[in-house]
Amino acid sequence: MKNILLYLLLFFTPLVYSQNSGGFGNSKNWSLNKHEIYFSIGTSQFLGDLGGLDKEGTQKSLVDLDFSSTRIGGGIGYRYRFHRRWATSTQLYFGMVSGADANTDEVIRRSRNLSFRSPILELSQRIEFIIYSKEQGGARYSRLGTKGRSTTADFFYVFSGISGFYFNPQTKINGSWTNLRPLKTEGQGLPGGQEEYGKFSMAIPMGVGFKFAIGKYWRLGLEISYNKTFTDYIDDVSTDYYDPAILAKSVGKDAVYAANPSIENHTWFTEGQQRGNPDDNDGYLFTNITVTRNITNSKSKGMSRSRWNGRTKF
Repeated sequence: MKNILLYLLLFFTPLVYSQNSGGFGNSKNWSLNKHEIYFSIGTSQFLGDLGGLDKEGTQKSLVDLDFSSTRIGGGIGYRYRFHRRWATSTQLYFGMVSGADANTDEVIRRSRNLSFRSPILELSQRIEFIIYSKEQGGARYSRLGTKGRSTTADFFYVFSGISGFYFNPQTKINGSWTNLRPLKTEGQGLPGGQEEYGKFSMAIPMGVGFKFAIGKYWRLGLEISYNKTFTDYIDDVSTDYYDPAILAKSVGKDAVYAANPSIENHTWFTEGQQRGNPDDNDGYLFTNITVTRNITNSKSKGMSRSRWNGRTKF
């Protein structure tokens, strides 16, 4: 994903400056879109140790997306545009992510038979670079025999930033969703086991988006965000299988089952054998339709007709 963003930046930067026309350098039309609120709804997908395509794990990358585990998410945000090319946004987002080995025909994953779901409640702060923008205010009045000009606000942008999020992995045991963290499936906090993990972590969002005007104050768009996290336990899977006898004694039979629900080839999944891949942290992907409302103050909206009808394109 980082390589994709770098490529887009290198490709479009010459285009951006080559299209600087119409007295853009002195234009303030961008300030008519300075303050915005936006709403997002779309899909969320998990990139981790569970599920994936019909082959061995591919370092939790986009090529290993399991589309059958797609879930729904949505959020709300505020965007402040402080420069014609730059904006910053604060977003609160909620989504579900999930993964299941049963969705793949790769023999090792399928036999392992692990599964999970987890809510993701994320608060992010992003910086956006506007690669392309065409901005033109609609005419206030339609004269006799003429048609008023419609509002144009087309944007293409890339973004990154930092986010903090809450997660809580669960799996089904006897038909009921059960929290996995208290079950210590990899011996978290037990003798010879892994360190306990928390329910909060950080991530780096990276993505692209575009939007266009559907009215004087409204914009419709699409945004894709890949979120690289600093935890490998969104799915409760990271390292090796723990001693089931200690799990049974210290936690209980549900922990034994959740740690190793393998359905075949049981000798592959015993104490000390690999359960997950700790060399690469989990990630998740949001793909959203966005609806944006321009809330720039009335002073800006009341600028002279000549300026509002002016044009900015770059």
